[in-house]
Amino acid sequence: MKTDRPTVGRKGEEEACRYLSRLGHQVLARNWRGGHLELDIITLFGKELHIVEVKSRTAPVMAEPQRNVGRDKQRRMVAAAKSFLHSDERKSLPADLEIFFDVMSVVFYGTGADFDVEYYPKAFVPLYA
Repeated sequence: MKTDRPTVGRKGEEEACRYLSRLGHQVLARNWRGGHLELDIITLFGKELHIVEVKSRTAPVMAEPQRNVGRDKQRRMVAAAKSFLHSDERKSLPADLEIFFDVMSVVFYGTGADFDVEYYPKAFVPLYA
């Protein structure tokens, strides 16, 4: 498998979408942009809107990819989610959705045919203090 970052990231998001679809999520958007902010995946699961950050790596990895979703990344995800919620795309969705922030880790091995997916639904709750 090519190991350049864009290729690994794109492949990781494809596998993440497949995984979420198998769980019953409806993928609404991939790589949604609101100005300079981006959301990797947005899904609808019943009355829940999931904002999903995907971290993809090729083995061996020094640390779990999901550890790279720190406080600054969380703040950017929340800001992008606010932008999405004020966008035209949001208008077609039910008004009473709960919003959750999830993280997915995709680690590829060898040629990329083998991989592990770890899903952390409701990985963090935005805190305003």
